[in-house]
Amino acid sequence: MTYKGRIGVLTGGGDVPGLNPAIRALTMRAVREGYQVVGIRRGWAGLVDIVRDEEADNSACWMALDEEVVNRYARAGGTFLHSSRTRPSAVPLRDVPAQLRGTYVAEKNDLTSEVLANLAFLGIDYLVPIGGDDTLSYGVELGRRGFPVVAIPKTMDNDVPGTDYCIGFSTCLTRTLSLATQVRSSAASHERIMVFEVFGRYAGFTALLPTLAGAADRCVIPESPFDISRLTELLVADRRRNPERFSAVLVSEGAMLQGGEMVFQGKETDQYGHAKLGGIGSQVSTMVKELSSRYNDGRKIDMISMNLSYLVRSGEPDALDSVVPLVYGNLAIDSILRGTFGVMVALRNGRYGSVPIDTVVAAKKVVDVAKYYDADRYRPTYAGLELSPMLVVGGAG
Repeated sequence: MTYKGRIGVLTGGGDVPGLNPAIRALTMRAVREGYQVVGIRRGWAGLVDIVRDEEADNSACWMALDEEVVNRYARAGGTFLHSSRTRPSAVPLRDVPAQLRGTYVAEKNDLTSEVLANLAFLGIDYLVPIGGDDTLSYGVELGRRGFPVVAIPKTMDNDVPGTDYCIGFSTCLTRTLSLATQVRSSAASHERIMVFEVFGRYAGFTALLPTLAGAADRCVIPESPFDISRLTELLVADRRRNPERFSAVLVSEGAMLQGGEMVFQGKETDQYGHAKLGGIGSQVSTMVKELSSRYNDGRKIDMISMNLSYLVRSGEPDALDSVVPLVYGNLAIDSILRGTFGVMVALRNGRYGSVPIDTVVAAKKVVDVAKYYDADRYRPTYAGLELSPMLVVGGAG
């Protein structure tokens, strides 16, 4: 078979189920079409840390991929290539590789020229980054520099613009529904209110859609600040109406009290400027318990508070996150075969295709509150769903 070139593939940002199936599909199709495939380890970090010396050990930065390798991880969760939140255009001085520290001495350093040189050193002709809007935003930068890029959208938050679906979203929903259902027996036994914190920094899809599907009575999302007294009143009323005497709310990690701010675990930020979120669920649980006596004849109601976070992004992919990654991987190879670059494969209006990759940085994809969320009752709206995407919310934007 005629050799057609070398394709690099990497995964960046948070892990989700479905990444390994995407890498597998891309690799198997590429090899059969006459390409070699190189897996870049640890996302963009692998392309920053390479030592351009044939004698150097760069095994921590890249690996050759073939059918035997990718088949080992066919149904495994996470990413066997590993990941990072490295942003090569803004690398802190402390993270500049040792071989470059004499050259780059600023507090923030743009190492894009090194990334391009490292791609050439590895003989990579085409690059397929798999990630969310942060990871893919740097793919946009490489595309603007003239490097052939075909992107694949991934994030359990489903907030990458330009596509109805991102790898990892369905498994997140499946896990959230399952876990919330499992805890009901304890909540019912002790007549408690359940508070589940889920991922979702700026977009509330991972709280809204499970609530729509019955995982909880209420949800609070980043797009609409909430009143804790009103939320407590509703949850107490839900508990009273429920014959089993419990109620539940899903809380996006980026949700904010009215007049408040996001709750962070600390002040340290990653290379994309994001501090680690976490704690709003616990805060809501504490406040609801304190306020519950107002609406429960003077008696406080005990709570169950759980942060589902990594439980919903771990383990093997569900059916949808097995099928969509397979198609996305093959679409990426189709695009390379056609010579079409600077695009992101996508699912729009029930059909697979692609969009310009700079769609990723052109807008933010968030819940349309006016259409899909009742901001007074803290729950999804159930009318006017005709012509909505298959998963109702989270359309291409």
